[in-house]
Amino acid sequence: MPDRSQAWAVALLVAVFLAGGAAGYWLRDSTGERPEPRMRETGAMVAYLTRELGLTPAEQDSVRAILQRHRAEVEALWRAVHPRFDSLRDVMRREISSQLTTEQQQRYRDLIARLERKRAHPDSAAKDRD
Repeated sequence: MPDRSQAWAVALLVAVFLAGGAAGYWLRDSTGERPEPRMRETGAMVAYLTRELGLTPAEQDSVRAILQRHRAEVEALWRAVHPRFDSLRDVMRREISSQLTTEQQQRYRDLIARLERKRAHPDSAAKDRD
């Protein structure tokens, strides 16, 4: 049975992993591709770790149980951090926009709007690439 410090270490690792996934979403390459997997979904994270690490079925079950056991903590942490993340993202967008020409600013606003639509409706992302 893991001790309390190990449990906190796992929770921190999962939180960093989720935060990294969120940051990766906003900092992805210019193709607009969404990084895989959708880390807020336990099944997607287990599948990703299985592909990357070659987890056995028993290890998958253990990882799934760990993620589910700490899900409420991770969600609480994200609720606390998310407003700050949004605020910082808005500041960065304003600063980037201020460095652009008027034409580029309009294209940047259009790009941000497209990214927001993809985030809100991930299944429609393929339509924007056509």
